[in-house]
Amino acid sequence: MVKRSKRYVQAAAKVDPAKTYEPVEALKVIKTLPAAKFDETVEIAVRLGIDPKKTDQLVRGAVSLPKGLGKTVKVVVFAEGDKAEAAKSAGADLVGSGDLADKILGGWMDFDIVIASPDMMKHVGKLGKVLGPQGKMPSPKSGTVTADVGNAVKEFKAGKVEFRTDAGGNVHAPLGKRSFAVEDLQANLVAFLEHISAMRPPAVKGEFLRRISISTTMGPGLAIAWEVTHA
Repeated sequence: MVKRSKRYVQAAAKVDPAKTYEPVEALKVIKTLPAAKFDETVEIAVRLGIDPKKTDQLVRGAVSLPKGLGKTVKVVVFAEGDKAEAAKSAGADLVGSGDLADKILGGWMDFDIVIASPDMMKHVGKLGKVLGPQGKMPSPKSGTVTADVGNAVKEFKAGKVEFRTDAGGNVHAPLGKRSFAVEDLQANLVAFLEHISAMRPPAVKGEFLRRISISTTMGPGLAIAWEVTHA
């Protein structure tokens, strides 16, 4: 722990907390910071100009990142019959129905994404208290409740990421790995921010993307600029 703290302090010393970086500049800085012993994820956090207490201002969805995530995403699917076969063919890690619900209720959580066919919500519905707090509850808005489970599995395996506003009005998402080329991280960053910008709720007044920062899993955050012309 002490060693990690020392590395963080060294990294923080290379970051100007008062500066707003251009995205490419920030990504280049991140790649020069002292590295952890594993290939860290580069993450983005966006503070939105919304009232998170008002349901008509909440933002939730999913976006496909053009350069993927650089990691194996574990996907489980609630489906039966032909849809189950389609999910398996697409690479789902586990497919089931009531049996899968019981497995999750029993404490098994070794997965990243849950996809469900609409007719399976009778099983998924009872998992709200387990999956909800972790942001893994399937939803039509994020494309995880769909009749086309096979295509959904392929998209999430290829780098589609879910996001949703938290209690503070922030959204968080991975952009890829630190080992990615700057150009690839930039492509994912632009895709994510353009998607978020397009989801601005009609009820929101004033600035929508209030603060944007990027960081590695174990590193300090860098505030970045996002021109109004991008939004």
